[in-house]
Amino acid sequence: MSEYIKVTTLSALREGQGRSFTVDGRDLAVFLLEGQVYAVENLCPHQHIPVLAEGQLEGFVLTCPMHGWQFDLVTGRSVNGSSRLTQFEVRIEAEDVLVALPSGEEASWW
Repeated sequence: MSEYIKVTTLSALREGQGRSFTVDGRDLAVFLLEGQVYAVENLCPHQHIPVLAEGQLEGFVLTCPMHGWQFDLVTGRSVNGSSRLTQFEVRIEAEDVLVALPSGEEASWW
């Protein structure tokens, strides 16, 4: 079961740039792209380093700044591998950005 938690506001996000937030012990990377908000765990699956919010975006492709791994933010899948990002559902209510975080003992990455 997931619970929606306010992470930020729309006005705090910048088009094409990531921001990191820690919510309930989880490090999230949140992106605003073409009016849509995407939230993923801020850990690159390669070495589990919390740097994805600092990654470069080309369209919807996010490149990890540490070793260049690339991911599609829409699908969460690696562009040229079999790994994927942990994605979180996002809901916008007025100006608030809410992210659905698993409650209880659900794994934070898979």
